[in-house]
Amino acid sequence: MKAIVAHKSTALARHEEPHEPWRDADWQKLWLSLKAKSWSSLAVVPAGPGGPREFALTIAVTLARIGIVHLGTPVHVADATSIPLTHLEQFSEEVRRVKLEGELVLIALAPASENPITVSLAKAADSAVLCVLMDVMSLTESKKTVERIGAARFVGSAVFHPKGTPGMAPKK
Repeated sequence: MKAIVAHKSTALARHEEPHEPWRDADWQKLWLSLKAKSWSSLAVVPAGPGGPREFALTIAVTLARIGIVHLGTPVHVADATSIPLTHLEQFSEEVRRVKLEGELVLIALAPASENPITVSLAKAADSAVLCVLMDVMSLTESKKTVERIGAARFVGSAVFHPKGTPGMAPKK
Protein backbone atom coordinates (compact mmCIF):
# COMPACT_ATOMS: atom_id res chain seq x y z
CA MET A 1 0.00 0.00 0.00
CA LYS A 2 1.34 3.39 -0.99
CA ALA A 3 1.11 6.27 1.47
CA ILE A 4 -0.37 9.54 0.28
CA VAL A 5 1.49 12.56 1.49
CA ALA A 6 -0.38 15.85 1.47
CA HIS A 7 1.59 18.92 0.55
CA LYS A 8 1.70 21.39 3.42
CA SER A 9 0.06 24.17 1.45
CA THR A 10 -2.95 22.05 0.51
CA ALA A 11 -3.32 20.47 3.93
CA LEU A 12 -3.61 23.88 5.55
CA ALA A 13 -5.45 25.63 2.75
CA ARG A 14 -8.61 27.36 3.85
CA HIS A 15 -11.76 26.47 2.01
CA GLU A 16 -13.64 29.68 1.19
CA GLU A 17 -17.38 29.15 1.18
CA PRO A 18 -19.54 31.46 -0.93
CA HIS A 19 -21.07 34.29 1.07
CA GLU A 20 -24.40 33.19 2.50
CA PRO A 21 -26.10 36.34 3.79
CA TRP A 22 -28.69 34.38 5.76
CA ARG A 23 -25.89 33.35 8.14
CA ASP A 24 -24.96 37.00 8.79
CA ALA A 25 -25.87 38.39 12.24
CA ASP A 26 -27.21 41.68 10.81
CA TRP A 27 -29.59 39.81 8.49
CA GLN A 28 -30.70 37.62 11.40
CA LYS A 29 -31.33 40.72 13.55
CA LEU A 30 -33.43 42.17 10.75
CA TRP A 31 -35.48 38.96 10.55
CA LEU A 32 -36.01 38.87 14.33
CA SER A 33 -37.05 42.52 14.47
CA LEU A 34 -39.53 41.98 11.61
CA LYS A 35 -40.86 38.76 13.13
CA ALA A 36 -41.41 40.53 16.47
CA LYS A 37 -44.49 42.03 14.80
CA SER A 38 -47.43 39.82 13.95
CA TRP A 39 -47.83 39.20 10.22
CA SER A 40 -48.39 36.35 7.84
CA SER A 41 -47.69 38.40 4.71
CA LEU A 42 -44.92 40.98 4.57
CA ALA A 43 -44.35 43.28 1.60
CA VAL A 44 -40.67 43.96 0.85
CA VAL A 45 -40.84 47.46 -0.65
CA PRO A 46 -37.91 49.25 -2.29
CA ALA A 47 -37.78 52.88 -1.14
CA GLY A 48 -37.43 54.03 -4.73
CA PRO A 49 -35.88 53.34 -8.11
CA GLY A 50 -32.17 53.00 -8.81
CA GLY A 51 -31.39 49.67 -7.21
CA PRO A 52 -30.79 46.43 -9.04
CA ARG A 53 -33.82 44.73 -10.58
CA GLU A 54 -33.53 41.88 -8.05
CA PHE A 55 -33.19 44.20 -4.99
CA ALA A 56 -36.45 43.31 -3.19
CA LEU A 57 -36.32 39.68 -4.33
CA THR A 58 -32.80 39.22 -2.93
CA ILE A 59 -33.96 40.63 0.40
CA ALA A 60 -37.11 38.49 0.47
CA VAL A 61 -35.24 35.27 -0.39
CA THR A 62 -32.58 35.94 2.25
CA LEU A 63 -35.20 36.69 4.91
CA ALA A 64 -37.19 33.60 3.93
CA ARG A 65 -34.09 31.41 4.32
CA ILE A 66 -33.50 32.85 7.79
CA GLY A 67 -37.17 32.33 8.65
CA ILE A 68 -37.08 28.71 7.57
CA VAL A 69 -34.02 28.06 9.72
CA HIS A 70 -35.46 30.01 12.66
CA LEU A 71 -39.01 28.66 12.62
CA GLY A 72 -38.51 25.27 11.01
CA THR A 73 -41.55 25.89 8.80
CA PRO A 74 -41.99 27.07 5.22
CA VAL A 75 -41.61 30.76 4.47
CA HIS A 76 -42.71 31.51 0.93
CA VAL A 77 -41.43 34.22 -1.40
CA ALA A 78 -43.85 35.73 -3.90
CA ASP A 79 -42.04 37.58 -6.66
CA ALA A 80 -44.20 40.53 -7.69
CA THR A 81 -41.35 42.61 -9.07
CA SER A 82 -42.66 42.40 -12.62
CA ILE A 83 -46.30 41.32 -12.29
CA PRO A 84 -48.54 43.13 -14.80
CA LEU A 85 -51.96 44.45 -13.84
CA THR A 86 -53.60 41.60 -15.78
CA HIS A 87 -52.19 39.09 -13.27
CA LEU A 88 -52.85 41.08 -10.07
CA GLU A 89 -55.97 39.16 -9.00
CA GLN A 90 -54.48 35.73 -9.69
CA PHE A 91 -51.31 36.69 -7.78
CA SER A 92 -53.31 38.12 -4.85
CA GLU A 93 -55.43 34.98 -4.68
CA GLU A 94 -52.32 32.79 -4.47
CA VAL A 95 -50.95 34.93 -1.61
CA ARG A 96 -54.32 34.63 0.20
CA ARG A 97 -54.26 30.84 -0.27
CA VAL A 98 -50.80 30.55 1.29
CA LYS A 99 -51.89 32.70 4.23
CA LEU A 100 -55.04 30.60 4.74
CA GLU A 101 -52.82 27.53 4.99
CA GLY A 102 -51.15 29.25 7.96
CA GLU A 103 -47.82 29.84 6.23
CA LEU A 104 -45.76 33.00 5.97
CA VAL A 105 -45.17 34.80 2.69
CA LEU A 106 -42.75 37.58 1.80
CA ILE A 107 -43.86 39.62 -1.20
CA ALA A 108 -40.99 41.12 -3.21
CA LEU A 109 -42.17 44.30 -4.93
CA ALA A 110 -40.89 46.71 -7.55
CA PRO A 111 -40.42 50.39 -6.67
CA ALA A 112 -43.85 52.05 -6.39
CA SER A 113 -42.89 54.64 -9.01
CA GLU A 114 -42.10 51.88 -11.54
CA ASN A 115 -44.99 49.44 -11.12
CA PRO A 116 -48.61 50.50 -10.51
CA ILE A 117 -49.52 47.31 -8.60
CA THR A 118 -46.87 47.77 -5.91
CA VAL A 119 -49.08 50.04 -3.79
CA SER A 120 -52.08 47.67 -4.06
CA LEU A 121 -50.06 44.63 -3.06
CA ALA A 122 -48.29 46.45 -0.21
CA LYS A 123 -51.64 47.65 1.16
CA ALA A 124 -53.09 44.14 0.88
CA ALA A 125 -50.20 42.63 2.87
CA ASP A 126 -50.43 42.47 6.65
CA SER A 127 -47.31 44.64 6.96
CA ALA A 128 -44.48 46.09 4.91
CA VAL A 129 -40.80 46.85 5.33
CA LEU A 130 -39.20 49.78 3.50
CA CYS A 131 -35.85 48.80 1.98
CA VAL A 132 -33.41 51.59 1.23
CA LEU A 133 -30.28 51.18 -0.86
CA MET A 134 -27.89 53.74 0.62
CA ASP A 135 -26.45 56.39 -1.71
CA VAL A 136 -28.76 55.17 -4.49
CA MET A 137 -32.36 55.77 -3.40
CA SER A 138 -33.41 59.31 -2.58
CA LEU A 139 -35.07 60.54 0.59
CA THR A 140 -37.73 62.23 -1.55
CA GLU A 141 -38.65 58.93 -3.27
CA SER A 142 -38.63 57.14 0.10
CA LYS A 143 -41.12 59.63 1.52
CA LYS A 144 -43.35 59.33 -1.57
CA THR A 145 -43.33 55.55 -1.25
CA VAL A 146 -44.35 55.70 2.41
CA GLU A 147 -47.09 58.24 1.62
CA ARG A 148 -48.49 56.12 -1.25
CA ILE A 149 -48.69 52.98 0.88
CA GLY A 150 -49.39 54.59 4.24
CA ALA A 151 -46.98 54.90 7.15
CA ALA A 152 -49.13 52.67 9.36
CA ARG A 153 -48.53 49.69 7.02
CA PHE A 154 -44.78 49.68 7.70
CA VAL A 155 -43.27 47.70 10.57
CA GLY A 156 -39.95 49.40 9.90
CA SER A 157 -37.22 50.05 7.40
CA ALA A 158 -33.85 48.58 6.55
CA VAL A 159 -30.88 50.30 4.98
CA PHE A 160 -28.54 48.31 2.76
CA HIS A 161 -25.08 49.31 1.60
CA PRO A 162 -24.51 48.54 -2.12
CA LYS A 163 -20.99 47.23 -1.59
CA GLY A 164 -21.62 45.37 1.63
CA THR A 165 -24.36 43.06 0.42
CA PRO A 166 -24.12 40.61 -2.48
CA GLY A 167 -26.57 41.37 -5.25
CA MET A 168 -27.15 44.95 -4.11
CA ALA A 169 -25.01 46.84 -6.62
CA PRO A 170 -27.04 49.66 -8.22
CA LYS A 171 -28.24 49.61 -11.82
CA LYS A 172 -25.71 50.75 -14.40
